[in-house]
Amino acid sequence: MSINLFDLTGKTALITGGVHGLGMAMAKGLGHAGAKIVVNDHSSQEAVDNAIAEYKAEGIEAYGYLFDVTDEAAVIATINKIEAEVGPIDILINNAGIIKRTPIIEMEVADFEAVIKVDLTGPFIVSKNVAKGMIERGGGKIINMCSMMSELGRDSVSAYASAKGGLKMLTKNMATEWAKFNIQTNGIGPGYFATSQTAPIRVNGHPFNEFIMGRTPAGRWGDPDDLQGAAIFLSSKASDFVNGHIVYVDGGILATIGKPSNE
Repeated sequence: MSINLFDLTGKTALITGGVHGLGMAMAKGLGHAGAKIVVNDHSSQEAVDNAIAEYKAEGIEAYGYLFDVTDEAAVIATINKIEAEVGPIDILINNAGIIKRTPIIEMEVADFEAVIKVDLTGPFIVSKNVAKGMIERGGGKIINMCSMMSELGRDSVSAYASAKGGLKMLTKNMATEWAKFNIQTNGIGPGYFATSQTAPIRVNGHPFNEFIMGRTPAGRWGDPDDLQGAAIFLSSKASDFVNGHIVYVDGGILATIGKPSNE
């Protein structure tokens, strides 16, 4: 009997921040692979409701909850609610995050700490509490959304890079501690993607657009759907012996110091 290694039928996946953008793209990929989708937002019930409507319009079974990933009491209460109302969480994608673009010398400590809290402490809190159920049930999949800033620095993103660098190492430590429980913990590091947030700088002639087009061997911005394959792989049986890795979906940026010439 053949086995579809990428089939997620019967699985429940929690994608934090999965109400828009890259989180929604990955959630749709998992949903079309058969998983039940659970997403959250921290401030807007309207955003949750709109996202659920979009998922259902594509034939995906989806549920939404309002909670803050940095509030451990709220996280615990919501995990219990999800597992009672939807089912045990088999897959977790820690996608919720924020960024503050401020030069180090001008950045307030409170702003630095706010980014760390959401982008690093949040995944710690959610993973820790989801993993307890995974351990009891004998396995699970955790994906942490890292970044090229897990490897590289860039002007004005010191807090974000610090958080994403820390998340890379937290991913490795989760893998180290939880592999024996049949939990695979890995990360995805997106490159530069075509989203509504990057639309203003993705115009011909814009310096940053020219930089990305010239810096990326693939010669283009990523499409959010480009993340679906990595997310499905790391959520599925196909990755049962893959642990502690960061998969960079970046069109080759981290592989080179510059886009190859046509010569």
